[in-house]
Amino acid sequence: MAAPQDVYTIHDLRHWAGATAGLEAPARLAVIGDPVAHSRSPQMHQPALNAAGIDCTYVRLHILPDELREALDLVKAANFIGVNVTIPHKGGVFEAVDDMTEVARRIGAVNTVVVDGGQLVGHNTDAPGMRRAVREAFSMDLTDLRIMVIGAGGGAGKAAAVQCAMDHCERLVLVNRTVEKARALAVELEDLMTDPDKLEGPANRLVSIPWEERAMERELDQIDLIINATSVGMKRSDPDVLPQRLIEPYHLVYDMVYSPARTRLIANAEAEGAKSANGLGMLLWQGALAFEFWFNREAPVEAMRAGLGS
Repeated sequence: MAAPQDVYTIHDLRHWAGATAGLEAPARLAVIGDPVAHSRSPQMHQPALNAAGIDCTYVRLHILPDELREALDLVKAANFIGVNVTIPHKGGVFEAVDDMTEVARRIGAVNTVVVDGGQLVGHNTDAPGMRRAVREAFSMDLTDLRIMVIGAGGGAGKAAAVQCAMDHCERLVLVNRTVEKARALAVELEDLMTDPDKLEGPANRLVSIPWEERAMERELDQIDLIINATSVGMKRSDPDVLPQRLIEPYHLVYDMVYSPARTRLIANAEAEGAKSANGLGMLLWQGALAFEFWFNREAPVEAMRAGLGS
């Protein structure tokens, strides 16, 4: 059986039958990105396809921004089941799909596409993937928690905030370096955080603050779950996401960064006796949800987990 090449391009997609002729199973699923060679999606999805007995190969597609519309048309023509979408295409695919889910619309980004009868249906599995990861890590649901999202200006932070609000969490504090972005997101989410069944406590249920020590310190005594949705922590030289002294033993700390597996934020949380988890669980569960959307069946999660080495 010929193995898929590391990365295919728009040229390959234009001649898909010939470019993938050596594969034993047809290449009908892919991750689209620029760059994309680093993506761990194939090592998660191919074991899932194999475990489920689905005759399909999952590949990487390196697509430039000005090639995206053509690539999506070619994906339909090549009888793809669907695609995953990574940086920088989540916004572009959002604009290109024929239909989308409410969570994708709220976030303004699509990371999973289902090809359905020639139509492209957009989903965002980052948000519900985060929800499942938090449940697995802490045995708690978002709806029962007071949550602080650091890096809530867009991207993964906006996805996390939208899911928390859609789950009607007890409290939501949006933190961002550019506080105007957090305030704008708070306005978007206000309708979701107005719930007559939730008792109003001493603190406002929906708050936006700057990413500053004093501002966070004023809120953290009314927070259960701290989510880092920034890229801070990927490098050894990165500063603290928040000062260690502000972390209490009762806090739950979820760092979306998964490489390195033990970031400074997680090390600081452990030092203070707080429970913590990294972002590998979110990667796993957003992939499992994509599988479920494509095939309308339960994903073989343990095969996917083994593929990621988690």
